[in-house]
Amino acid sequence: METLGEWLLKCAIERGASHYEREFPATLPSDIPALSDEEIGVALCGGGLPYEPVYIRAAAQLLSSPQTDDRRLAHLARMERVEPVLLYVADVAARYASEQHPWLYLREHLNCRRHISTSALPHWSRFVSQTGITPFNRGPRIDWLARRELVR
Repeated sequence: METLGEWLLKCAIERGASHYEREFPATLPSDIPALSDEEIGVALCGGGLPYEPVYIRAAAQLLSSPQTDDRRLAHLARMERVEPVLLYVADVAARYASEQHPWLYLREHLNCRRHISTSALPHWSRFVSQTGITPFNRGPRIDWLARRELVR
């Protein structure tokens, strides 16, 4: 039987977390449009799933969108107690996409009631796309992995 985490990952990918595209078993259920992107993102970061760094990375890409409802995301993060995970992602985003929502909003409005070791979370490099040396010795190019916006 497939896991909830696999299903949530499949939903995130279908909704634009394209960096993590992969094949899923045909028996995995279809996405449920009634679930919001914020709900899927928070669920991927939740403690109810087995630890799988790709879940957090896909959640970050899914939520990196102007379509994300900042307030709803912050509310769900508090309810599901995933503030430490989302604030960690927000802090990484501050370096590469400092003005991007929802990360700017979360840094300004979300407080962390508990702390977790950042060594338990994906390395910052897993939330970005990096090139090698670019032409004219400009050094590497680092881009935040934002969601591919789908036409609805």
